[in-house]
Amino acid sequence: MKKAKNKQKVVKKRSSKAGLPPGTLVYVGEKQVESVRITFIDYDEQVFEEKQVSSIDECLKLKDTPTVSWINIDGLHDIELLEKLGKGFDLHLLILEDILSTGQRPKFEDYEKHIFIVLKMLSFSEESQSVEAEQVSLILGPNYVISFQERVGDVFESIRERIRNSKGRIRKMGPDYLAYSLLDALVDNYFVILERFGEKIESMEEEVIDSPTERTVQQIHSLKREMIALRKSIWPLRELIGGLQKSESPLIQETTDIYMRDVYDHTIQIIDTIESFRDMVSGLLDIYLSSLSNKMNAVMKVLTIIATLFIPLTFVAGIYGMNFEYMPELKVRWAYGAVWLVMITIAVIMLFYFRRKKWL
Repeated sequence: MKKAKNKQKVVKKRSSKAGLPPGTLVYVGEKQVESVRITFIDYDEQVFEEKQVSSIDECLKLKDTPTVSWINIDGLHDIELLEKLGKGFDLHLLILEDILSTGQRPKFEDYEKHIFIVLKMLSFSEESQSVEAEQVSLILGPNYVISFQERVGDVFESIRERIRNSKGRIRKMGPDYLAYSLLDALVDNYFVILERFGEKIESMEEEVIDSPTERTVQQIHSLKREMIALRKSIWPLRELIGGLQKSESPLIQETTDIYMRDVYDHTIQIIDTIESFRDMVSGLLDIYLSSLSNKMNAVMKVLTIIATLFIPLTFVAGIYGMNFEYMPELKVRWAYGAVWLVMITIAVIMLFYFRRKKWL
């Protein structure tokens, strides 16, 4: 049951939205948390406030403050809450619809007043030994960033620590730099996931070469499925980051462009690694089939040599097994031993010949 639950779906069901008009708010996904958790961090160089709130109303006042506000929402099943948030921050209905549709392709959209970004946050499950993906949505506004996650727990804790302790330049920069930091944290986490994935592939390669079994084939197909999901989650990043670089939105300052270029370089590196892993996983099945073929050939070689050795011996035994009365050497005292000597000599000569030909 746990394996089935952790198994990542390549395509998420959207049948509940079929036929509905654009902008209709329907949650597409599994309920990951019992109740929605809302937290915010409000800061500038001198001011810092971090708080977990029970109502979205406490976050609406942050819209017009001069400080930078980061509002994080864990849990997407509360449609009423999202509607209230959308009205308070003047968000387009299509943004809210995409937030609720957790099978979205990574992308960015410029709504003039807001920039909407959809990404995948990856994590490695120790229990199922597989990669799991979670949709993360970001909204960049004039003085705030709103992040939406399916469940509690993320890769943004280092950013929170930098804000709390005023490390780096994050407290001196605007919301666009905060959005960049969140993107950078997600992209850096991809390297961690790829390292684990690389270790898994190396372990599988050793198993395929040394002792492949029927279970090995299942593991290879599982790896290929994970590779498809991984590529689907990460491949569109290049287009997303490139679009943010080229965007002329006033919400992204020129000072942030250089950092976006750095994220873009990391994205290209990740995509290249994924393509290499994809080729390696595809080659694992070929290695497995070759290994089975080699083992079969070795077995057939041994059986063929044994059969070849017994062909002349069977011939000699067949001749002297005929029940004729007047057969040569039939009455000779040492005839039985002589036949054995001839048969053993034939076998030794054949083995020597096979060894010389390097068939053994």
